[in-house]
Amino acid sequence: MEYAIVSTGSKGNCVIIGGKVMVDIGVSYKAIKPYIKDLQLVLLTHAHGDHIKPSTIRRLQEERPTLRFGCGKWLLQSVLACGVPKWRVDIYSPNIKNRYSNSLELTMIPTKHNVTNCAYKIGIDGEKIFYATDCNNLDGIDAKGYDLYMIEANYEDEEIQQRIAEKEANGQYVYEYQVLNNHLSKAKADEFIGENAGVNSRYVYLHGHGGVNFE
Repeated sequence: MEYAIVSTGSKGNCVIIGGKVMVDIGVSYKAIKPYIKDLQLVLLTHAHGDHIKPSTIRRLQEERPTLRFGCGKWLLQSVLACGVPKWRVDIYSPNIKNRYSNSLELTMIPTKHNVTNCAYKIGIDGEKIFYATDCNNLDGIDAKGYDLYMIEANYEDEEIQQRIAEKEANGQYVYEYQVLNNHLSKAKADEFIGENAGVNSRYVYLHGHGGVNFE
C-alpha cells in the first residue's frame, strides 16, 4: 500500500493512504494540494490544532465539493464550523464497520488521550491499514495481520526519563509528564506491532518527539 506522510509531529499531522484517504489535516492547504485530486475521504481523529486546521479544511471542501469527511460525533461541530455541509460528513459509531464501496471501508476505534480521540482500521483495495496517533496505549485493540501499521512512537522511555530527571533537578516545569499520560512510547508501539503484525506486514512510526519519523 502506497502512502505519503505530508507531516507528522507537533507542527502538524496529515497522511495520505492509497491516494484515496487522508487522515487528519493539521497542515496548510499548500502542503496537501498535490494529493487532493484523487481523494475520496478525509478522516479526522481529534480536535487539537496539529490535527485539524480549519482554514485548510475550508479551502479543501471548496476545491473538492463532493469530497466526504468522516469523524466521531465529538468532531461534528468543528467540521461544520469549517464550512463543510452536514450532508458531506459521516459520523462513525465506535467499533462499527463502515463500507463505502467494495474497495473502501473503515472502523473507528476510541483511544485514550487528553481529549476524545480515535484510531482507524482502514481497508483500501483489499489491503488493511491500522492508524493510531496521540494515545496513551492501544490496550484491548486487535489488528492481526494487517498490511500496514501507522502508529505513534512519540518517545523512547530512557530518553524521556532522562529529560524528566534533568528538569526536576533544575526546578523546571516538566511537560514530559503530560507526554507520558497522553502519547504512545516507541516501546508500546513495538509491543503492539509485535503482537499483531504478520510475516508480510509493514509499519511506519509517526509523531516522534520533535517531529522525528523513526521509519
